[in-house]
Amino acid sequence: MIEVKVDPGICGLTTDITVNSEDMMTASISIESQCPDIRKIGEELASVNGMEEVFKKYGDSVVYKLGNKYCKHSTCPVPGAIMKGIEAACGLALPKEVHIQITKKD
Repeated sequence: MIEVKVDPGICGLTTDITVNSEDMMTASISIESQCPDIRKIGEELASVNGMEEVFKKYGDSVVYKLGNKYCKHSTCPVPGAIMKGIEAACGLALPKEVHIQITKKD
């Protein structure tokens, strides 16, 4: 089982994602979020074929299609975090933290 915690930045609406894969193909996804838009993604996204999902083109992924449908901000990091969870749960990559650091320079 893979757990992904997302602190998305300025909106402050955190998300907890759990992804499990018993067969390294089917990924079962559970999403708990303070964001009502991300909760809608979780309602429609119960499971996916991990191999297909991770290796699709960016716009063809079910996860990113749901992000497009429900997310009000194209910069929301949660769809990418869901994809990373699927990737790790299905053994397509080792679990590793991902960081984005934004700094304003004068």
